[in-house]
Amino acid sequence: MNIYVGNLPWSVKDDELRTLFSEFGDVSAANVIMDKFSGRSRGFGFVEMPNTDHAETAIKSLNDKEMGGRSLRVNEAKPREERPQRSHQKH
Repeated sequence: MNIYVGNLPWSVKDDELRTLFSEFGDVSAANVIMDKFSGRSRGFGFVEMPNTDHAETAIKSLNDKEMGGRSLRVNEAKPREERPQRSHQKH
């Protein structure tokens, strides 16, 4: 299951996110999303857990949990919608 983790403290790195969720089960991926221009955290990330039961337990346990003075927002990630391609041609 792919899990969205929002309202992360700016200092959190991938390995801290992995450690946080690994107490609930196997974590196959943990990524804090970084701004490509500034290189700083955008304050959210995604965790992939192969076991759905473990993932659901993690979501219930970690949603609204305080981390670094911030209340985490944790839920199942929604599939990313395809953005329509913009046409750059002038008519």
